[in-house]
Order: sequence, then C-alpha cells, then structure tokens
Amino acid sequence: MLIPGLVDAHAHLGLASPAPPGAPPEERVRASARAQLDAGVLAIREPGGPDRASAGIGPHEGLPRTFTAGRFLTPPGSYFPGLAREVAAADLPAAAEEEARASGAWAKVIGDWVGPDGRLRANYPAEVLAEAARRVHAAGARIAVHAISAAAIEAAIEAGFDSIEHGIGLRDDHVAAMATRGIALVPTLVITSSLRQVGWWMELGLAPVAARLAAEAGVLVLAGTDAGMVPHGMVRQEIRCLLEAGLPQGSRWPPARGRRGASWGCRASRRARRRTSWPTRTTHAAPPRCSPGHPCASSTAVSSPRRRVEPSHPTSPRPGNWPPPPAIC
Repeated sequence: MLIPGLVDAHAHLGLASPAPPGAPPEERVRASARAQLDAGVLAIREPGGPDRASAGIGPHEGLPRTFTAGRFLTPPGSYFPGLAREVAAADLPAAAEEEARASGAWAKVIGDWVGPDGRLRANYPAEVLAEAARRVHAAGARIAVHAISAAAIEAAIEAGFDSIEHGIGLRDDHVAAMATRGIALVPTLVITSSLRQVGWWMELGLAPVAARLAAEAGVLVLAGTDAGMVPHGMVRQEIRCLLEAGLPQGSRWPPARGRRGASWGCRASRRARRRTSWPTRTTHAAPPRCSPGHPCASSTAVSSPRRRVEPSHPTSPRPGNWPPPPAIC
C-alpha cells in the first residue's frame, strides 16, 4: 500500500535532540530530524524553538521537509528560562512579523503560562494578539499559539490565529468558532502521560476530550507530538492517542481523522488554506511511503514502512510551482 509520508505537526528539533551533549544547534536539529525520518516522518512543522537553526532543513539534505516558526515569543519570565525570545506586549506584533519573515512560514506566541501563584495566566492582551496576527498574515505567513486555558484560547480565536497548540481548555463555543474560521487544533496528546503528574499539568487529562470535541465539530485536528518534551519520532504513538481519544477510525470518505491528521488528510479546508504554509498543503510536502498494510484498517500499518518516495528535485510547495513527480530513492 502506497501511503503519504507522516507529518509531525508539532516538534521542536532543537530540544531533546539525540545529538551528543554540547553539540552545536545545527547538529542538534539535524539529529532530531533524522530520528523523525527513521520513524517515517517526511514533513515536520516546528512551531517555535530556542533558535532558528532548523530553517532550511529539507529533502536536499536527505531530511524531512521542515516548516519553522523561528523563536518562541513570550513576555519576560513567562516560559522555560532561556528557551524563548522575550518580548514585551508593545513589541510583540513587530517581533511576530520578524520571525514570520525569517521563517517564511510561521510565527509562534506563548499565549499563557503559569504565574507566581501557580495558576495559568494570559501572557498578552487580546488587542496585541490581534495586531500580531494581522502583521503576520500581511507578511503571507501563519501564526500559532501555545494555549492551555480557555481565556488564552478565546483570545487567540478572536485575534485570528491559525492554530491552537494543546488547547486543553476548549469549550463548545470555541470549537464551533474554530470550525467556522478554519483554525486548526494540534492537541499533542502523547505528552500527557509524561506530564500528568507535574503540578498544573494535571489538566492535561482533559486533552483527549478536547480533541474529540473538536473533531466532532469539524475542526482540523493534526497529529503533533510536542517532541522536545518527549523524544523525537513518536508520531505513531500520537496517532494511537488520537484514535483512543475517540477520533473516528474507518475506511469511509473522508478517511479516519487520526491518520488523516498525520499525513495527506490534514490538508486544510479551503477556508483554512488562505495562506500556503501548512506543511501538508499538497501530498508532495510529505512524499509517499510503501506500507505493508492498509492505514484505514489498522493504526499499526504506519509502523513499518518498506520504502520512502522522495521528490527527485525538491522544491518548496507554492502556488504555480508544484514539486515534480516523486521518484523512488
């Protein structure tokens, strides 16, 4: 069975790298990309990182095509120390545009984080988020938000963000608005078992419910592992988590969302495709693989690819310049 390559829609290549300790950033991100490739991933979306070392990684190096968002953007003191570009609210729109132009694809904002009292709090005012989204979209790119709390999710939806990462606090009105506006959800379910015991991360137990509600409402749900919090190459486990959460599995059209969100089916709807930097805008972004079983019959069919198919002359997908037909390699 020839199936599209898998996509990890949320991975941080500079974090939890299998590269040796002390390796430079360029070596770290490529070691992580190779681990993803070994797991059958042929396209990666990196919604933020500690640096811009992932920019330019792709098939010309024998690695997955990678779509980056530059550096995480967060207020001072409101994220893991040393991992983000810290920007005050007044400077966020300009910083988001700068990261989007540098990456050519995305910008990423940390929408909420734990305050001194141990409670989640929003990092930026809604009007600042809206201006950041406006400037990123004007640059022809997309903007993602790390959002756990209902307040941060609602602010990002109203601001016109393109994707909600994690989205544990989703409410029914949120998923309805996301479906209408073409906003994607990347629930990163595979991290829940690792973080369920850590303070406020107990709320991650609600993540499978949020993913199922979003899928039932017609929201585009993508398979992303949050690699960097967990090892790279766990997209198959994320697919399994999505299916266990209740996302539909079967052979009808459209096919099972759990695996669609990890390969060809996670192409956005027409309204969600108003810009061109989704990593799966065409199937060429994640070239096909030969699998021994039918992916709609069993989630294990994606676990043991026999051959990868890559574009013979890789190019970035964009309107009017699609990549050439794939060739066996």
